[in-house]
Amino acid sequence: MTTRTVLFGKLFWPAQLVGGLAAGVLDIPLISKAGWTAPVIAVSLLAAAIIVSGTWLLARLYARRVARLRAFAEGLLSGRLSQVPLRESGDDLGTLAGCLNRLSSRLRDLSSGLTAEAERSEAILAGMSEAVVAVDQRLFVVFRNEAFARLVGANAALPVAMPVQELAPDREFVEMLRAAVISRQSSQQRLRLPGPLGGRTFDVHAAPLTVAGRRGAVAVLHDITELERLERVRRDFVANVSHELRTPLTAIGGYAETLLEGALEDRENNRRFVEIIKAHAIRLNSIASDLLTLAELDADQPAPGPEPVSVRAAIEAALRTVEAEAALRGVELCPAILEEAVVLGNKTRLEQALVNLLDNAIKFNRPGGQARIESGPADGGQVRIAVADTGIGIPPAHLPRIFERFYRVDKARSRDVGGTGLGLSIVKHVVERMNGTVTAQSEPGKGSTFTIVLPAAP
Repeated sequence: MTTRTVLFGKLFWPAQLVGGLAAGVLDIPLISKAGWTAPVIAVSLLAAAIIVSGTWLLARLYARRVARLRAFAEGLLSGRLSQVPLRESGDDLGTLAGCLNRLSSRLRDLSSGLTAEAERSEAILAGMSEAVVAVDQRLFVVFRNEAFARLVGANAALPVAMPVQELAPDREFVEMLRAAVISRQSSQQRLRLPGPLGGRTFDVHAAPLTVAGRRGAVAVLHDITELERLERVRRDFVANVSHELRTPLTAIGGYAETLLEGALEDRENNRRFVEIIKAHAIRLNSIASDLLTLAELDADQPAPGPEPVSVRAAIEAALRTVEAEAALRGVELCPAILEEAVVLGNKTRLEQALVNLLDNAIKFNRPGGQARIESGPADGGQVRIAVADTGIGIPPAHLPRIFERFYRVDKARSRDVGGTGLGLSIVKHVVERMNGTVTAQSEPGKGSTFTIVLPAAP
């Protein structure tokens, strides 16, 4: 039964009322003994026409109102919450329109709140340095933040609903997510994941996730590559310090014990033993001094304010410091072009860095060799200082690590010449404190060149 038929049925009583009123006003009987008369027929037809027209108009009006209500409700179902409010009236349809208007307003408020919450959550996840990825029960990606996209090397937006193993092809990582989906238990593991940035180590935490009754899992990946490297450097540093201190301490203890057991009376060897003890004591002092210098450079305390430093004056002071060592080893010091320039930094530290470079150029040279130093302007308003030697050189495989603490190319030779293995590390720290760079070039058998580039003082 259609709406219009129902409305006609409901509106039939007005037709009866109109017919009765017409008969009463005209005082014409509806039915005479002789049957229908012409006036009666005319009035009846007129009344029927009025009734039908009024009923049709009322039915059409109600049908339009019902259609508007239905369209408004369907708009709410399809998400069109910003529709023009319905007109309210005192009848039942008007009451229903008011209910729909209030429902629309409530849905708009809920939608705005959910949208704001989603945007806030997305902004938080997007700003996290940790990579975050969520998967459904099929292990298809349903969410990932920008950090995870960078991790897998995505240049554009990653497609959603793709297998996670295609983005992170690591068996252990995929199994962690699968276990979180199936067992509904969290797990944590340290994994080394392949990627476009090279293999990096992550602390991965996987947890179960339930959204709208559907199972899934979420994983947070914290990059600990740098922490792992620093931990390894710390362990190596402790081991190297222990080894470097053990050698001279053992020698000092051994020779002191020999002297106490009677070698003091041995005039042929007692002086030599004491000289060996002295040499190892000097070595211990050098190691302790270099360690203290590195500790000061590594300290979080703010460095003293930079001051103008004459590069030429610093080079001349460093040359005077190493003159005696160069003469003792038969190495010629050759100051080349020393142009005047001024940089901002610490005069004592810069002299110390230059002394360390010149000292290495002398100690790792050959008798009759040369150690050259020069300075001059560089591109971009900078100052260049180069220290070169004609010594044994450094194999290419060792160049990337020569600025590490206690790293030695030839450990036996380094100890023989009294090196601590900390000089180049100090040079690097001093130069970086002055916002500069230090590089090394070398060819085995022909010598090495260390170049410092510092910003010139304004």
